[in-house]
Amino acid sequence: MSNYQSSTAPLFYLRYKWDYAFRKGFGTIIRTVGENMDGTVLIEILKGIGRFFINPLFYVAIISAVYLGYRRVKRERRYFNRRILGGWSELKNMLAMGFMLSVIISLFSLVIGLTVSLELLTIVFIVSLAGMIIYLYQLLSPAIVMAVAFCGIVWMQWQDWSYTIGTIELAGRNVTDELVMTVPIMTGLLLMAEGILIRRYGARFASPIVEKTKRGLNGIGYFSKQLWILPVFTVIPGEGIQNFAPYWPQFTIGAEQFSIIVFPFIIGFQQMVRQKLPMNVYPQMGRSIIMIGQFVLVVGLAAYLLPILGAAALALGAISRTIIGIHYSRSEDRNSYAVVRSDKGVMIAGILPDSPAEKMGLVAGEIIKRVNGQDVFTEEDLYKALQINAAHCRLEVLDHSGELRLAQHVVHRDDNHKIGLLVVS
Repeated sequence: MSNYQSSTAPLFYLRYKWDYAFRKGFGTIIRTVGENMDGTVLIEILKGIGRFFINPLFYVAIISAVYLGYRRVKRERRYFNRRILGGWSELKNMLAMGFMLSVIISLFSLVIGLTVSLELLTIVFIVSLAGMIIYLYQLLSPAIVMAVAFCGIVWMQWQDWSYTIGTIELAGRNVTDELVMTVPIMTGLLLMAEGILIRRYGARFASPIVEKTKRGLNGIGYFSKQLWILPVFTVIPGEGIQNFAPYWPQFTIGAEQFSIIVFPFIIGFQQMVRQKLPMNVYPQMGRSIIMIGQFVLVVGLAAYLLPILGAAALALGAISRTIIGIHYSRSEDRNSYAVVRSDKGVMIAGILPDSPAEKMGLVAGEIIKRVNGQDVFTEEDLYKALQINAAHCRLEVLDHSGELRLAQHVVHRDDNHKIGLLVVS
């Protein structure tokens, strides 16, 4: 059997079997799976999940997330003498927020019979590890990581290079095999996941930073730097895994042998915003990345008919994702700030979670004009005015539209300093 036939056989075979199964009903689906996998495959899959935790990339990501939290807390205390979120927040976000997306990607790739090569995962491992070590998380977008890995395999094949790392043998592959389709499909899925994560959580972890404007005033920039880990079930054809890990789970479909591993795909993100508020920038940025992911996914599926489309999708995906990052970086220079010291009152830079300020609905970028009937212009004025009424505070606030609204909440005299406001001094 040729390389092309060998690599694409599982895709054709699974598609035929699943189409037949859906026509015959759920009972036939179970029989179809039973025809291709013996009864121990579920146990082996569970073992594969357990072996996910021996992947060094997982532990480097944990260390990186802890370091992110440490750096953020230290920075917030330097500027505001308090931290907004706990130091473990980045780690919790990394481990929990991508779980459902990992399940969806895994199910999609397994149902359509998507396979990846050991060489591809090895280069993805190296690129992801390098991005975390050098602390440049913009390099950890799936569009860039997967494009670099694909180009690495093409280069190895072109130069007829092969490497041996321990007992692992790596060699270049002909990209007219399954990689020209499976890599863009996987990239599209991961890019969509990246966009969803940025849209949902980019603003939540945006940390305020005090900067000097060109006029010498204090302005606030918001820096979001995050990691997410997506443990995705991946299928590797052949006996590559068995060469260095004979205990690894395998199953057979037709005449082909496959190994299942749970690979930790790392998604990194970092972006500074100044001219707009995080709640307005990151969701828009996330939607743009989702659209790129959808494009790469659709073109990757079309590569089934015309392989060159797969390479084109990867190139356009990497270029588009890079352009988005550059566009938002250049548009958020130091020419203007959405949050800057104002002569209208006290500008809010941030809100502590579960604080009276959050319960009053205050948000960053709003201006507090009066507290308990007193005009306020500095942080000192603000807390002196809070002492006027120990029962509760009454705030007059200018919202983002310049409209005046009233906010009030019970605040005890001893807890005035815990109202939960970070303001521009």
